Amino acid sequence: MKKIIAFALSVLMAFSLLAGCGQNSSSSVAESVKLEGTLEEILAKVYDGVTDLPMTMEQELTEENSEYNVGVARSSYTEGLASDAAINAIAFSVCLMRAEDEEKAKTLAEEVEEKADPRKWICVEAESKIVDRIGDVVILIMAEKALADQLSANFKALAG
Repeated sequence: MKKIIAFALSVLMAFSLLAGCGQNSSSSVAESVKLEGTLEEILAKVYDGVTDLPMTMEQELTEENSEYNVGVARSSYTEGLASDAAINAIAFSVCLMRAEDEEKAKTLAEEVEEKADPRKWICVEAESKIVDRIGDVVILIMAEKALADQLSANFKALAG
């Protein structure tokens, strides 16, 4: 009897450990909301009120840097913006992509969730990877968990 209880507890503990390792999150906030403004304006709203944000550098997502930043080809979306830590020893990246429509944004979010690499930096790995979308805009957040959660909450708040 003691062996059965010990075995059952070890199985339960193993499942708990596996569940705790899952840091990826993907969910759709809003199907019919359309975010107005440029990607730069949307990014400013996502960053609004965040105090522990690293110094960042923004760049347009191009054919040359798209797969490195978001895991998919530039042809998958109409415009894109990457915001990365100015020091590449900090695992921080926020990317916004605008698709042609909501359906293509849904497909884009699924592809980014599957292919974006939270280990894209040489010496560091993002603790959390969050892919979400509002209407035709997809966001990819890779950062430490608390910061990623705060940025995700700011993005979700844009849905109204």
